[in-house]
Amino acid sequence: MPKDSPGFSTLAIHAGAQPDPTTGARTTPIYQTTSFVFNDADHAAALFGLQQFGNIYTRIMNPTQAVLEERVAALEGGTAALAVASGHAAQLLVFHTIMQPGDNFIAARRLYGGSINQFGHAFKNFGWQVRWADPADPANFESQIDERTRGIFIESLANPGGTFVDIAAIAEVARRHGIPLIVDNTMASPYLIRPLEHGADIVVHSLTKFMGGHGNSMGGIIVDGGTFDWSKSGNYPMLSEPRPEYAGMVLHATFGNFAFAIACRVLGLRDFGPSISPFNAFLLLTGIETLPLRMQRHCDNALAVAKWLKGNPQVAWVNYAGLEDDPNHALQQRYSPNGAGSVFTFGVKGGYEAGKKLVEGLQLFSHLANIGDTRSLVIHPASTTHRQLTEDQQTSAGAGPDVVRLSIGIEDAADIIADLEQSLGKL
Repeated sequence: MPKDSPGFSTLAIHAGAQPDPTTGARTTPIYQTTSFVFNDADHAAALFGLQQFGNIYTRIMNPTQAVLEERVAALEGGTAALAVASGHAAQLLVFHTIMQPGDNFIAARRLYGGSINQFGHAFKNFGWQVRWADPADPANFESQIDERTRGIFIESLANPGGTFVDIAAIAEVARRHGIPLIVDNTMASPYLIRPLEHGADIVVHSLTKFMGGHGNSMGGIIVDGGTFDWSKSGNYPMLSEPRPEYAGMVLHATFGNFAFAIACRVLGLRDFGPSISPFNAFLLLTGIETLPLRMQRHCDNALAVAKWLKGNPQVAWVNYAGLEDDPNHALQQRYSPNGAGSVFTFGVKGGYEAGKKLVEGLQLFSHLANIGDTRSLVIHPASTTHRQLTEDQQTSAGAGPDVVRLSIGIEDAADIIADLEQSLGKL
């Protein structure tokens, strides 16, 4: 690549990748192996002691995974990254690295339903407490911070409603209190938003969604922004205190601005084991090559569909920040001028039953629990992804009884609209 800073589309194709030194293969190979041969006993000891970088075992790292990690770190503007089995696995490793039993973190109420469940239920088994805040009100985060708060978690573009969050304002709250801001950037992708540029310290993704883009591979990733001082407060002992597993090494002192990514790998991934397969890493890399092309088409199609729905008499409301009269439009223009994303919600007159009937009547759309596919997808969150929540919780999360969530694909916009029109006509 040229020595000066390459553009986003160039990075999406080339970052982290070189022709294979042995075979000359131009596409990154799938290193489908469990383990790697050491040069000698000293080489093995240096690898296990974190005195030298290299491959030991695919549960911990693998050359195919390494290209994926370097590419996403480059696209997000981070110092390093760690690829794992899923977005949920990424969140688990992040919080395992910063939390101790009895600690808490503040999370935005408007999140993917699975994250709400993970934070509110599964994390209790580790002694971690979540406190919920309104993402539209940064002061709501600040009012809940105490001496045991270890982080703030938000989505840059909230699922399922597609609402934008004022990342910089919440980052300022986190900075004032000396805690990291963690941003799930799954819905936007770095093509639309780069949270680290707005004050975030850590970025996570479900690579399963827009980054991979084809609905064929599970994966997650953690991107280290390299911006947080893990030693200053003494509240993050995994990074600031000697680690007995590594002969008393202090990870932050040793690895500096990519210490968080190292800690997630050697203290979390190593022991919990949610590793991504080399084959999935390969498929996700291939998907990322077309990310900028796909995301722009997603956004253009979604705006056309939202405008059409806005004028349909059977639609009660449309929540899409790309519409000029949307309350979120100013934030969208500030944070994501290339578009408002692919995912948004609308309400069908007739409520819960009408929403279910609409979904069942669609033909081009696929009814499934995913977003970010090349294909247009639909779901009724109250009866599926957010079903485990109370009605009040569903409404707070933007998934009330009448809500239908669309993930607009890259088909012809006229065909997407025609399918919605025929199904709405049956109500």
